[in-house]
Amino acid sequence: MQPVLWLVTSTLAALLGMALLEDGVCRAPDGKDGFPGAPGLDGRPGQKGDVGEPGRSAQRTGIQGLKGDAGEPGPPGTPGNRGYHGSPGLPGFAGQPGPKGVKGKAGNVLQQPHPAFSASRRSPPSRGSTVVFDNIITNQESSYSPQTGEFTCRIPGLYYFSYQVISSGDLCLSITKNRENVVSFCDSNSRQMLQVNSGSSVLSLVQGDRVSLSTDSARGSTIYSGSEADSVFSGFMLFPLMG
Repeated sequence: MQPVLWLVTSTLAALLGMALLEDGVCRAPDGKDGFPGAPGLDGRPGQKGDVGEPGRSAQRTGIQGLKGDAGEPGPPGTPGNRGYHGSPGLPGFAGQPGPKGVKGKAGNVLQQPHPAFSASRRSPPSRGSTVVFDNIITNQESSYSPQTGEFTCRIPGLYYFSYQVISSGDLCLSITKNRENVVSFCDSNSRQMLQVNSGSSVLSLVQGDRVSLSTDSARGSTIYSGSEADSVFSGFMLFPLMG
């Protein structure tokens, strides 16, 4: 408490000395400096200063180190969107001709299939329009059916068909392909004698085509059935057609 009391006494003496001077009284000698006061409290924080200018880059003085090893590859990224098709390019130049191939072996005619048939008729006349020749004479490749009277093509090609049919009256016959008439032949027999009705045609067939001989019942067709003469239907392939 003594420093505080001394500070107060010194202050009063200084004020009194100044008052005496103003009134013409003799001035007393100055007192001695007092002891320093206790430290005051911290002041309030000041405002934030302005940002200073960027400093200059320092010169590199060290030695550059060696390049490090490559890191592990990262995972694959997501595929991007598919782009549009570009315009077609110009055709390229023709390439060089290839080497000549090896000559093939000559074909053997005897090994080629030869569809052919010939059949006669022994059964009595049927009510259907297709004439059935039920007695097989020749049936290479088993292409003709004695049950249906139809030849079924298994090898595409040109085929020749012919028939000789005995009749005792007027007779009209047609060579049919897939149940449709291709060519028709008619004979008139007013004397009711046995006579031969014959015809033939060359047909171009593909696999699955069916050929038969049919009658025209509207014209009173009559086919002879007896032991005096035979009716025959035949056909064979002239040559195959290459696909």
